[in-house]
Amino acid sequence: MSKQHLIERLNSRKAVIGIVGLGYVGLPLMLRYSEVGYKVLGLDIDKSKVNSLNQGKSYIEHISSEAIANSLEQGFEATIDFSRATEVDALIICVPTPLNKYREPDLSFVTDTTDSLVPYLRAGQIFSLESTTYPGTTDEELKPRLESAGLIVGDNIFLVYSPEREDPGNPDFTTRTIPKVCGGYTPACMEAGLALYEQVIDKVVPVSSTRAAELTKLLENIHRAVNIGLVNEMKVVADKMSIDIHEVIRAAATKPFGFVPYYPGPGLGGHCIPIDPFYLTWKAREYGVHTRFIELAGEVNSSMPDYVVSKIASGLNGQRKSINGSNILVLGIAYKKNVDDMRESPSVILMEKLRDLGANVAYSDPHIPHFPKMREHHFDLSSVTVTIESLASYDCVLLATDHDKFDYSLIKNHAKLIIDSRGKFLEPAAHILKA
Repeated sequence: MSKQHLIERLNSRKAVIGIVGLGYVGLPLMLRYSEVGYKVLGLDIDKSKVNSLNQGKSYIEHISSEAIANSLEQGFEATIDFSRATEVDALIICVPTPLNKYREPDLSFVTDTTDSLVPYLRAGQIFSLESTTYPGTTDEELKPRLESAGLIVGDNIFLVYSPEREDPGNPDFTTRTIPKVCGGYTPACMEAGLALYEQVIDKVVPVSSTRAAELTKLLENIHRAVNIGLVNEMKVVADKMSIDIHEVIRAAATKPFGFVPYYPGPGLGGHCIPIDPFYLTWKAREYGVHTRFIELAGEVNSSMPDYVVSKIASGLNGQRKSINGSNILVLGIAYKKNVDDMRESPSVILMEKLRDLGANVAYSDPHIPHFPKMREHHFDLSSVTVTIESLASYDCVLLATDHDKFDYSLIKNHAKLIIDSRGKFLEPAAHILKA
C-alpha cells in the first residue's frame, strides 16, 4: 500500500485508528478520533480496563461514561489481542515512560509494546509514538524493530514522533485545541503524520525530525520543572525572612511583560515534570554534557517533601507534640487539584515519610475514595470525610493538594494545626503554618 493510499484513507476518515495504551493520554485521543467519525481499535494489556470500556464505563474521573458509550456506538472496540493490530492503518503508542530505581529512563513499556506489535505490522501503516522520551528513541529503538518485520521506514511503513500534551482536568484546553508537534523520520513519514493528526487537531506543528520533536517535549517540561525549582527555593528564602511567597508571586504577576508566575508546592507530581528532565540528563551524558542547571532544579524540587515534613515537626513542636504518635490528616493525594490522577504525587511521598516517623496517617480526597494499588506505594486507606468531628481527632492537617471541593472555611475554623503547602489560606492565623 502506498503512502498516497494511506493518506487518502486518513483524509477520508476511512482509516482504522489503533491506539495502544488506554490511559490519561490514549483515552482522550480515542474519543477525539471517534468523535470525527473514525473507527478506533483500542489495545491495552489491562483486561479490567478493556472490559470496562467495552461495557461503556470510564475509569478516569474527568472522562464520562457517556462519552465512552458514544464512542462504542461509533464503532470503538477495546481488546487485549495485539494480533488485531494488522486490522488498523495507524498505530498510536501511548504507554508510560517512567524512571527505574536508579533514576534512569525505563523504556521497557515502549519497547515491549513495539515488540508485541511487530509480528502483526504490515505495509501501508503509520506508527506514531506519543510517550515522552529522550531524543533518538524513535530512530534508535523503534525504527530497527519496525524494519525487523521486513518493512522499510519511509517507503512502505511510516514512523513519526508526536508527543502528548494532555493537561488532565483543565477545562480550557482539549485534545482538539492543544497544538500538536509532529516529527517524521523521513519527509514521507512527515506527510503521513500530518494526515494522521490534522483531521482531529486544530493545529499541527511540523518539525524537521523525530529527534527535534522528542527534544521539544522535554524542553516544555524542563522549562516548567526549572521554574518551579526556582520558586520552591524562593519559598524557603521567603519563609526564613517571614515573607509570604504567594503574596510576592501575586504582586510580581501584575507585571505585564517578562514574568510568568509559577507556584511552589510540596514537591513535583504528575507523569511528566518530575520525570522528563532525567531523560535528557541521561542522554546528554552520552554526548559528554553535564546538565547542571536541570539537575539542580531536580534536587531542589526533590527536597520539598522534607521541607514540608520539617514544617509539620515545627508546628507540632509548638504544641508540645512530636510527629511520632500524632494523628495527621493529609488533604489531597492527587498530584494536582481537581483530578483523580496520582502519578508521581508528592502527597504519597509525604504520607510515607510521616508514617516512617511514627505518625498515624489518614487522607481525605474527594476525587480518590480509596487509596489505589500502586507498584511502589502501599496504604490500606479510604478517604476520610472532613467534618467538624473528624477534624477534632487530628493533631495536624496537611494541605497537600488544594482541591476546590474542600471546605476551607470549615477546615480553618476547626483544625487544631494546619500546614499549608499550597498557599490557600490567605489570612494569617496562629494555627496555620505556610510550607
